[in-house]
Amino acid sequence: MTRVIISCLLWPLLLVTSIGLTQLGMASGHGVLTFNAVYLSLAVTLFFLERALPHEGSWLRNDGQMLPDLSHTLLNKGLVQVLVVTATTMGAAEALAPEGGGLWPTSWPAAAQILLGLVLAEFGLYWAHRLSHEYPFLWRFHAVHHSVKRLWFFNTGRFHFVDTAVSILLSQPLLFLAGAPKEVFIWVSGITAFIGILTHCNIEMRFGFLNYFFNTPRLHRWHHSMDLREGNKNYGENLMLWDLLFGTYFDARRRPPAEIGIKDYMPESFAGQLIQPFSPREAPVGTNPLSKELSTPDV
Repeated sequence: MTRVIISCLLWPLLLVTSIGLTQLGMASGHGVLTFNAVYLSLAVTLFFLERALPHEGSWLRNDGQMLPDLSHTLLNKGLVQVLVVTATTMGAAEALAPEGGGLWPTSWPAAAQILLGLVLAEFGLYWAHRLSHEYPFLWRFHAVHHSVKRLWFFNTGRFHFVDTAVSILLSQPLLFLAGAPKEVFIWVSGITAFIGILTHCNIEMRFGFLNYFFNTPRLHRWHHSMDLREGNKNYGENLMLWDLLFGTYFDARRRPPAEIGIKDYMPESFAGQLIQPFSPREAPVGTNPLSKELSTPDV
């Protein structure tokens, strides 16, 4: 019974604690330092929880991809997200904000503004993700992420930098146009980071009704299924709102598959994975909804 209670409370407890500690740091004027400390602490916590309460025991085995996973994470987080989002986006949010806040409801409580920011950004993130599955050219870059053979916190940031740039370009402008303040950009980025690392964790947890609101590890495990009727679903980054509205939400009563990955070739090295999408080759077969392989009804 205790294990069941822990499995039900663990995900929301980790998320709320991470957000709460970050808020304390921002209130004290040390937001960036606190966020990095909280994120690192969350990663360490997940490392131990994955070994104490693993969802899939087989995913604990070394897949030989730790160096490429770390390299992708550092490139994406360090170059694309920090330089583009933190420097460019935050500066643009202040410079381009309409006088008086434009359409943005500045009178709303901070929590409501952050929620609105998440919903707006999620619309762009949803379509960036979905298009990366539906169009072969974009899939070439997104396939780097789906080539993983196991899900665990460490390969959360395994994205080709072009894939990450597409997501940013389709989500951030929506907040610009709405006149969102800098604080909303910061919180949307921070919450996305926390939910992202939790989504990939290999921990046995139960989510219940939360599956209809957030992108939980359970829903993301379905998204990594090699069965495209399951894998081409659950495109939400943080929220499941747009999946529910556009009919791409998927969850089944059975256990998500332990065998994940792609049918296409993916180099083992970091350099090879960066170059692979640019190499001349036939469009991938059976990797996106445009494939004839998806003529059968959804399960």
